[in-house]
Amino acid sequence: MKKNLSGIFPPIATAFDSDGEVLIGKFNENLAAWSRFRLAGMTVLGSNGESPYLTDQEKLLLVREARGRIAADRTMIVGAGRESTRLCVEFIQRIADLGADYALVGTPCYFKARMTDDVLFAHFSMVADKSPIPILIYNVPQFTGVNTGAALIGKLSRHENIAGMKDSSGNLPLQAEIRLNTPERFRILVGSAPTLLASLIQGACGGIVAIAGALPGLTVNLYEAFVSGDWKLAAEQQRRLSPPAAAVTTTFGVPGLKAAMDLMGFFGGAPRLPLLPLDQQQRASVAAVFQAAGVLEAQPG
Repeated sequence: MKKNLSGIFPPIATAFDSDGEVLIGKFNENLAAWSRFRLAGMTVLGSNGESPYLTDQEKLLLVREARGRIAADRTMIVGAGRESTRLCVEFIQRIADLGADYALVGTPCYFKARMTDDVLFAHFSMVADKSPIPILIYNVPQFTGVNTGAALIGKLSRHENIAGMKDSSGNLPLQAEIRLNTPERFRILVGSAPTLLASLIQGACGGIVAIAGALPGLTVNLYEAFVSGDWKLAAEQQRRLSPPAAAVTTTFGVPGLKAAMDLMGFFGGAPRLPLLPLDQQQRASVAAVFQAAGVLEAQPG
């Protein structure tokens, strides 16, 4: 039976020490802390988990540890994109064996000029054909330089093993067009927290948003207010959430998310090189944004 895809699924950070070594203990502590919130599940090995910087051995270790700590009634989505269709299928088979519920498959992008709709249709179709678990298409053009248009998604949505997509483009007209041209069973999760409420209004079922790693409660509150029909409260939650969300994505990226997690009582720690941790001034800037949003008390000066 396919697991739930409605709600908030934070793309969880990978814990490293200052030398870039994975800290499994801290990773597990974060999982325990997140589990106390009404999250629908977790996304492991996403962009905010610094997946491109991890070895396959590290990735499989993180998936194994996460599955052992994510409750059976919560969904585990695992990033599984590869440049090669064959390698993507092989990796999905390995994470499926470890208990992944869905594979999040990004667009190949190294030969981006050749990534036409026909190429991408063949790639995603073959991955879906061979995957033992349902897949989610991951559209993140700001990282890949490749955008999956509505016509392509409409064709792919007919495949019974393609459950939906994560769209991080922040392109609301594109999301609306995709919703109009895909069956109801095809689920749209958004990766842009500043557009979360607007995306829910036009048919998205939830979000895989970075800010949920630092502010899980506020992100869940926004989603639940929308579902309950309290759109005034949902709009207020969105107003509070958007500036911190921008700080940990557009402004400072993964190092900003990790700094924010430290501020909010989770373990953020250092990113892995070549990413650099925020300096003192940058960390103060993140703190000021969170204080202005009313989610962090100002420290006495």
